[in-house]
Amino acid sequence: MADYYRNNIEECEDIEERYSLMLDRIKELADENEAPESYRGYFTAVAEFILKTADVLELVKTKAIDNMSKEELAALNNDLYSDILGDNYNYSYVNYEYSYKAFGCKTEDDKTVSQMLTFLFAEIRGMIAYAFEGRIIDMTLFMELFVEVYSMIAGANAVSGIRKSLEEAIYYFEHDYAEYFVEYRIREQLDPALSFATDIIMNSDLNDLSYLYRYGEYISDNELKLAEFLNTLEDSEIEAMASTYTEGYRLGFVAAHIDLSEKKTVNIRYAVGQERMVRAAIKQFEAMGLKPVCHRYAVNRINRRSIVKIGYEAAGANRQYEFDHRMDEALFMDRRLMERKLEVLRLAYKNYEYQASTYAGPACIETFGGAPFEPVNSSHSPVLSKKQQEIGVEYTNVSSQIVNEYIPGDKRSFTIIAYPMPEIGENFPEIFHEIVKINTLDNNKYRRIHQSLIDELDKAVKVRVLGTGDNKTDMLVSMHEMKDHSKETNFENCVADVNIPVGEVFTSPKLTGTEGILNVSDVFLNDLNFKNLTMTFKDGKVDTYDCDNFEDHEAGRAYIKDNILMGRDTLPIGEFAIGTNTTAYVVANKYDIVYKLPILIVEKMGPHFAVGDTCYSHSEDTILYNPDGKEIVAKENECSVKRKTDIDNAYFNCHTDITIPYREIGAIYSIHEDGTRVPLILDGRFVLPGTEELNEPLDAADL
Repeated sequence: MADYYRNNIEECEDIEERYSLMLDRIKELADENEAPESYRGYFTAVAEFILKTADVLELVKTKAIDNMSKEELAALNNDLYSDILGDNYNYSYVNYEYSYKAFGCKTEDDKTVSQMLTFLFAEIRGMIAYAFEGRIIDMTLFMELFVEVYSMIAGANAVSGIRKSLEEAIYYFEHDYAEYFVEYRIREQLDPALSFATDIIMNSDLNDLSYLYRYGEYISDNELKLAEFLNTLEDSEIEAMASTYTEGYRLGFVAAHIDLSEKKTVNIRYAVGQERMVRAAIKQFEAMGLKPVCHRYAVNRINRRSIVKIGYEAAGANRQYEFDHRMDEALFMDRRLMERKLEVLRLAYKNYEYQASTYAGPACIETFGGAPFEPVNSSHSPVLSKKQQEIGVEYTNVSSQIVNEYIPGDKRSFTIIAYPMPEIGENFPEIFHEIVKINTLDNNKYRRIHQSLIDELDKAVKVRVLGTGDNKTDMLVSMHEMKDHSKETNFENCVADVNIPVGEVFTSPKLTGTEGILNVSDVFLNDLNFKNLTMTFKDGKVDTYDCDNFEDHEAGRAYIKDNILMGRDTLPIGEFAIGTNTTAYVVANKYDIVYKLPILIVEKMGPHFAVGDTCYSHSEDTILYNPDGKEIVAKENECSVKRKTDIDNAYFNCHTDITIPYREIGAIYSIHEDGTRVPLILDGRFVLPGTEELNEPLDAADL
């Protein structure tokens, strides 16, 4: 029996009875014809899907799932996701476009009802996860909502008469059960007793790939081939990979002077298929006194925003499906519900105050290499109104304050590392080994080279970044003033600790006086492709923006606003950095995977600017030193300095790095107060004395 079922059944003693009643009713309505004809197909499809998840729950409860073969589990997995796989999605009631046509929508009332029903099906698809985890309470709640909606429509004379009732049913479901869903989300992020994923990792025979299907995530060739490949590696290789990751985590605490011994848990975020490395990492973390917390990404919209997935995940069955549903909260979110969420969020953290105080922070293993995804905008998907976007921004700001109250930024750390997935291509094994090498480059060598850059950059009042060829970049970046150059520095010497691999020096620039044009020909940000991305800045804040993803430039600007500005009209520059990992750049070009790499690696492959918060968000007052003993003083800007007087406008709770590859860089100059210009990079090559070694990989590859 799954931990959730064991731990929560007493909280809802009548849940078995309620579940059984709903199950019987849904079995009946699957064959009924009481709903209007245009909606019968929908209710039949959703009812049949719910019954599939009920069958899974029974397999979990009786432990019959433990005796299923890999082939049987694979067939079950495919069946659960079949409606959104490939072309099937074009004929699925979870597709807004299809539902609109299938329901014969003609009026705004028709469209709203169609959207509500499509959204409901998407939420009900979360029952796959609930069933595998044994979460009978969650399943029952959604089954009750479905039966309520069915009864509402089956008894209606006209669609126009049910729009308001349907909107109210969805709204009050989200409102009334926010306490339940939000509190459980906080618990699963903090409580190692919820060990569903940890049990899979630690107790499975990882040579028998049937274990992959126990998650309930869609399992593709990516997950199968990744797990199979890791099983070919020697134990020593796996241990070394895990050690790079866990030791980087530990060093983050050392660098920030945070006492790791006071912490009890670490949140491990990983991709399904990486279990062999994760198992080794869990053992290494346990040796540090940390228990693993491994939670799935949020599958319900009340706990999730946009397409972001925080937690363990598989590659996914259909990225267009995820994109179409990225703004589903537009169907119900208002200020009242936002305030309700904040209320229950604070209560949840109060209830788990001890677990929050002993939480060390996330340790993330990212993946990359998936096929490029260029989304298609649906005219019938929900879209957040301007007011809702403002509410979303406010919720993000206030919720982050609540989190920081219980898990202070200066009392936690993190680490991030990334590895390719098999979908990257036929050279996957070679690329994987190259990435392992990149992740373990010599810290001492880079620390020395970085110091040469920092010594010069600390003489600058401004830094100028110029593109070359078609790249229109022309940025002038203002540096903070230092009181004592012998003891202070503006730039952090970033080696491989929290942010793996090694390879950048970075600062939080002054906003005032930072201005110009930032342009990059092709870049992936937050898993989305941006073509010819151009942003202009005035006093360090985004002024205008555009891209070539869509013929309609207004659509392109909306795409940037939604996915880079996170619904805001502007964001400040939170970081300016110079990436130094030319080895990674060479590997990326050798295998033609530059635009398949994660920002974690790409940001080390050239200068980059981040829009959003600084790298020191919520921990500005923590004293940090570079290896040379100088204190890093450029940790805030004109926005984050408001944290003590106007915290609502101090943070933005996002940070998106935009990197310009070396080949698109014409020059980077350090500009002194007297106007002296010292070149750091010219025509894509490092020219500052002490940095010439960085050109060796570029010269050897003739790049």
